[in-house]
Amino acid sequence: RTMAIVVRNTNYNGEVLEKILTLATTGNDLVEKGLIMVIPGVEKKISLPRIKTGRMLQKRKENPTLEDSKGNFNYSEKSLDPEDFMAFTTFNPRAFEHIWRKWQPKGNLVFSELPPEAQNTLLDELSKSVKFELGWHYINGEFGDDDDHLFDGILTQAARDTEVVVVSAPSDTSSMLAKLKAVRAAVPKALRENPNLRILMSIDDFDKYDNELTEREYKNASETDLNKKRYKGITIETLNSWPDDLIVATICSPSADGNLFAGVNLQDDEEVIQIDKWMNSSELYFFKLLMKADTNIAFGEEFVVLDTRKSPVFKPAEKTLSADPTEVTIKPEGGSQDIAVTASGEYSVSASPAGFTVSPTDNGIRISAAANTTGKDKSGAVTLTLDSDKAKTVKITVSQAKQEA
Repeated sequence: RTMAIVVRNTNYNGEVLEKILTLATTGNDLVEKGLIMVIPGVEKKISLPRIKTGRMLQKRKENPTLEDSKGNFNYSEKSLDPEDFMAFTTFNPRAFEHIWRKWQPKGNLVFSELPPEAQNTLLDELSKSVKFELGWHYINGEFGDDDDHLFDGILTQAARDTEVVVVSAPSDTSSMLAKLKAVRAAVPKALRENPNLRILMSIDDFDKYDNELTEREYKNASETDLNKKRYKGITIETLNSWPDDLIVATICSPSADGNLFAGVNLQDDEEVIQIDKWMNSSELYFFKLLMKADTNIAFGEEFVVLDTRKSPVFKPAEKTLSADPTEVTIKPEGGSQDIAVTASGEYSVSASPAGFTVSPTDNGIRISAAANTTGKDKSGAVTLTLDSDKAKTVKITVSQAKQEA
């Protein structure tokens, strides 16, 4: 006979399903350490619940108007779109006889006839033998066609995000202190004081960091002690499945104020959980569980990553700065000219040359001048400098002939 749990229209089955969802995420570092928000019951694609707000506090006003509105709500445009997969294993019910026998004193194990308490207890015991490998997939997973590619993990999703802050490798990539210094410097200042800011790294990488601290003659732990898992006040979290030579700094929380999210559910199927005899002639039973899951990050600009692996997935964007045109001539009677600036990041503009005015536009800068009544030709230069790489500069020359009397 089939012993599947029927998941619809029964109250007690909800307890069993909740138990299974909990068990499926047990042993998952991201979940157990409170670094990711897990949203259960995600049957279909849903948007992430993360919202960022600007500063809204202000002096009290008797009759606030629309112009008094401060701050804004920025919603994450990411989503969770769970993929289907399953867990399947065989076990010998004799190993768990002490659990189910008191509810069913004789005959074979008939799972569907056990009360919810017994079902939960049996599932709990089973989970100690059946280890769910979701922890690895939450971090490294990639969706594909075989059993190793179930759904996209956090690192796979982040690699697609063009807003992720990719840190350039320091000159000494063998030094964990140099790497952490580079990562911290790239963390937006608004996030540095956030109590939920975490640095994520592998266990081996933390061991290297720990050894570096211990080898320093001052401010070190003894040979037998472990240094605190912190860098400049930021808590370091080590994860079993995290790749070596990859460091991430981001906001981590089990609630909606973090940056890492996962959606899980049991499939909408009449036979979502099955425990039944493998064969009539066998003592073995099988355990089958149909699941679905997905992960994502909310805001790429709050995901700072340094990838010094031999084949890095996260590569710093090429730093570029250009302007068109680079030679500007203003008519003697005065006028202005727009210059289109293309840059890979923020850039600075030098002081306006004498007799000219430089102002920003949506696409670059505008150089203006009034009529040249000085009696002589004017000229000067404007220099643009890329903030992230001061060596990247563009010089724009500007001239204006004198106005004839």
